[in-house]
Amino acid sequence: MTTPQPISNTGKRQALRALLAQKQAVMAPGVYDGFGLRLIEPFNVQAAYISGNAVSACLLGEPDVGLVDLTLLADHLGRLNQCSTLPLICDADTGYGSVVNIRRTVRALEASGIAAIHIEDQLTPKRCAQLPGARAVLAHAEAVKRIEAACAARQDSHSPLMIIGRTDAAGMHGLQAAISRARDFVSAGAEAVFIELKSSPELLEQIEKIAEHVNAPCMVNMSVDPRLQALSPMDWARSGISIGIYPALARASFGHALQANMRRLLGGDVQGLLDNSLDAHAYAQALNLSEVEDWERRFGVEPPDASPLQKP
Repeated sequence: MTTPQPISNTGKRQALRALLAQKQAVMAPGVYDGFGLRLIEPFNVQAAYISGNAVSACLLGEPDVGLVDLTLLADHLGRLNQCSTLPLICDADTGYGSVVNIRRTVRALEASGIAAIHIEDQLTPKRCAQLPGARAVLAHAEAVKRIEAACAARQDSHSPLMIIGRTDAAGMHGLQAAISRARDFVSAGAEAVFIELKSSPELLEQIEKIAEHVNAPCMVNMSVDPRLQALSPMDWARSGISIGIYPALARASFGHALQANMRRLLGGDVQGLLDNSLDAHAYAQALNLSEVEDWERRFGVEPPDASPLQKP
């Protein structure tokens, strides 16, 4: 495996903006930890997505019901950003409070080095948008002011954090109301929009309508419908998709694989367990152990033992 070369936080943000300016598809698989980032990095993806749902499950073992706070998130994202060359697009929930809290949220997450965040207009206590039922949202004007506050809070004048305006208004107020909010989010400074939708027969037409009426890149949750996941990134532009996120990818893959291997282990299917697990070589390779050992040797430190990559 080729060792990825370090990329500055500015470089990551510039890379994401350049892709969107060139109208190139940005595929962002959903992960929630450093190991997941290492695993997706060798693939042909342009970014990674960190969802609040996955962070809540990973760090707290709890559902996405507003339990993750800013301190927890900023600390986690700072570590993730350091271990990956990919621009990270992250879920900042509602901004964790008032417009004053939003200012602190934006500055803390900008300092963590991530490339972009989205802030939503749900009322507190919030719920994952994909849970049953419609989400209650703020009044239109208040939601817009909160996005304006987020954009104004940024401190990096050279390559600031990208703000994506998210609305959950479609479920309760209809698609046209959500589009109206998204348009005003862009007027308030948002560089992209994210209208949260649920699977429906009209889903593809809804996405095309959003792209037609909003003059900004549109981010779409690809995990909500198999029809979206079946689309090739080469076809996204005609469907109105600029950024495709897959929030459920890592958590669903991990959950399925671990449960399956637990059944194999408890059922005595040792060969099946081995066949469906990373071996020590692949694990060390994913974590770039050889690069760490090369760094040690560069400064006169010999690794105490042969790594799995060196063993027969």
